[in-house]
Amino acid sequence: MAGSAAGEAQCLSYTGCNFLRQRLVLATLSGRPLKIRKIRAKEEDPGLRDFEASFIRLIDKVTNGSRIEINQTGTTLYYQPGLLYGGSLEHDCSPSRGIGYYLESLLCLAPFMKHPLKIVLRGVTNDQVDPSVDVLKATALPLLKKFGIDGESLEIKINRRGMPPKGGGEILFSCPVRKVLQPVQFTDPGKIKRIRGTAYSVRVSPQMANRMVESARGILNKFLPDIYIYTDHMKGVNSGKSPGFGICLTAETINGTILSAELASNPQGQGTAVLPEELGQNCAKLLLEEVYRGGCVDSTNQSLALLLMTLGQRDVSKVLLGPLSPYTIEFLRHLRSFFQIMFKMETKTPEEEHMGGEKVLMTCVGIGFCNLSKTIR
Repeated sequence: MAGSAAGEAQCLSYTGCNFLRQRLVLATLSGRPLKIRKIRAKEEDPGLRDFEASFIRLIDKVTNGSRIEINQTGTTLYYQPGLLYGGSLEHDCSPSRGIGYYLESLLCLAPFMKHPLKIVLRGVTNDQVDPSVDVLKATALPLLKKFGIDGESLEIKINRRGMPPKGGGEILFSCPVRKVLQPVQFTDPGKIKRIRGTAYSVRVSPQMANRMVESARGILNKFLPDIYIYTDHMKGVNSGKSPGFGICLTAETINGTILSAELASNPQGQGTAVLPEELGQNCAKLLLEEVYRGGCVDSTNQSLALLLMTLGQRDVSKVLLGPLSPYTIEFLRHLRSFFQIMFKMETKTPEEEHMGGEKVLMTCVGIGFCNLSKTIR
């Protein structure tokens, strides 16, 4: 009985539906049980949404021995994490959110599995809410490599695209396991040397992609010549179930920093039709804004970078970030409650850095997290 009482003591409790993914991911990595109450308790349709339930099922699939209890209305969730198991899996994501919603969290967990993760995710590959699979492939994978998570088996492959509302996309994500992570010193983003991107169109005229590319280049060519935007027109079963188009752009610097921006067309039957020219231009402007914000990690991957720094060896890691997003700020608070880790934050004004917006230099000493579930060969 004493053992279970001790277990109860460390249980973290939260209220509300926000940041559900952060809490479940950090609970799984730290092994601390978690209780979340009052999930949309006041709304007409209370409790967990279908995409959150799907996320919980996914966490259950990648772990072994997790205990998940949800009350009848779905307003209270108790989660006692098991071991990260991994292996070959597949999961149908809810079409109300993009695959990116699920993939972002898998990127945090994948390096610490017992067996290397190979998972097929089905659903919406590109939407207007979550980071698309293209962006995560272009930005998150190089970030993982900086922490020593690399090799043949680290990849994200888009087999089929799926646009909202019906989805129908399919991707393969595979990642090797690591016992420890390397600390990083990532403080100089460097100058931008090239811009790459993908303009995709499914179930619409393939000309849409070319029109987006032209308008995006119209803006970006003023700044640098090395721009290449691929066009990707998927046909037949690979194009999913709904029509749509979009563009994702990445800017790469001489030091290997990758900043990204993306836009997608409005889902079929929602909102006004958007012109591909406007979409291309707006995406180029978004990329320029991301460059202005700067830092060594773009705003989508701030929390992933901070998590990997936290879990590194007992050594100093530094990373220069642009302005912190509200999501990242909340993530820092969660890191403190789950891992008792505090970051040293120094703001750098544009005058010191000679460019762009305010930057924050984040410094921490890793907790020396060791992947205990990895089989030692």
